[in-house]
Amino acid sequence: MKVKNKALAIIALAIASTTSAQAPPPEQEKAKDHQFDISLFMLAHGELRHGGFDESVTPEDKANFLMSRERIIIDYKQTGLQAKVTAQHNGVWGQKGNGNFNIHEAWAKLSLRNGLFAQVGRQALAYDDERIIGPNDWAMAALSHDVLRVGYEGHGHKAHAILAYNQNAENTSGGTYYKDGAQPYKTMHTLWYHYDLPKVPLGASALFMNIGMQAGEKEGTNDERPRTEYQQLLGAYLHYHPGWMKAEASYYHQFGYNETGLKIDAWMASVKAGWHITPQWSVAAGFDYMSGDKNFAVPSKGTMGLTRHDKVRGFNPIYGSHHKFYGMMDFFYVSTYVNGFTPGLQNLFGGIDYSPIKNLKLKLYYHYLATATRLEGMDLTLGHDLDFEASYAIMPQARLSVGYSYMSGNETMQLLKRADSNGKLRWAWFSLVINPKLFSTKW
Repeated sequence: MKVKNKALAIIALAIASTTSAQAPPPEQEKAKDHQFDISLFMLAHGELRHGGFDESVTPEDKANFLMSRERIIIDYKQTGLQAKVTAQHNGVWGQKGNGNFNIHEAWAKLSLRNGLFAQVGRQALAYDDERIIGPNDWAMAALSHDVLRVGYEGHGHKAHAILAYNQNAENTSGGTYYKDGAQPYKTMHTLWYHYDLPKVPLGASALFMNIGMQAGEKEGTNDERPRTEYQQLLGAYLHYHPGWMKAEASYYHQFGYNETGLKIDAWMASVKAGWHITPQWSVAAGFDYMSGDKNFAVPSKGTMGLTRHDKVRGFNPIYGSHHKFYGMMDFFYVSTYVNGFTPGLQNLFGGIDYSPIKNLKLKLYYHYLATATRLEGMDLTLGHDLDFEASYAIMPQARLSVGYSYMSGNETMQLLKRADSNGKLRWAWFSLVINPKLFSTKW
């Protein structure tokens, strides 16, 4: 009898275990598809200027100042939808008024599973090495564009089309004259294609831009009638990074017409190579060539006493992050030469990057600078620029950077830039960036 009872108990336990194993699991927690973040970006920046950017500086006219940029960044993401709004303020400490307050970014992006997307609104654009299109984040105001961007990304391919049309106001009459607006151009049509080769650390990009600039006067007639002049840019960028080294090359050609109706025929080329000697040490060297004019540019109808140009041969890197490329003192393509003259630029550079301890990075770079065209009675050489930068990550959300630059300019530099007569220019700066995430949630 006891044996029978034990057998029944074993059978009941087995049935219960089987039933329990086959019972449906409790309902799993639903995946959280929505994410909402609020971040703060604060930049405090100070400079001691005796040269750099300025066209005329004397030892008695040094400039010291502090400035800042503050951003509140709101991000929202869900499957197929992303939106971002960045409110920005920038100004100089102590200036009268409230500085400059604007909406730096405000866009929404719709994405499909097949790689297609559409993004509309004010956006900070960055392509390739940022030489032609970049956010120019060194400048306090930085760059953003009111555009529609559509494209495809997938399987190593990226193809973007960017469309913009700008106006000063909701005009119901008075034509489409556009001047002194938030954007430097009236219309922009851009095509960008990038391909990453499979199993090879090589990427290639092609870029085409058609830019419409407002020309003439609003009430002008004949040669000064309001019109849109179109200029084009076509070029390519290559990037090779096998791990221990990095090589880049680019070429761009500009054509079309500028705002005065002069034909444009300009070009630039660049090469750069870098090597990681050890995890702490790396070196880099390169050369940039930007074509230039031989004489001061004047309108096509000519001006008495000056050379009449039939073409503009000075290359313009338009909407790039210029501070990255031609020396940290920003003498070139941020500020202009006297009367807007553009003799082009040759920039031969080399430098060392060193990280002696965790979170600390040191950079020392040298630039040999010269005009691209030989000017009558002037040397090609403009000067020699030495840039030093140290950057330390205090914590993941805070970084302190300091820098010092020295420029030894010659007579050509003094004549074209009206720089300090002794040709010895110095510039020091610091930047403190604090970028915490204030709030984050998912649901």
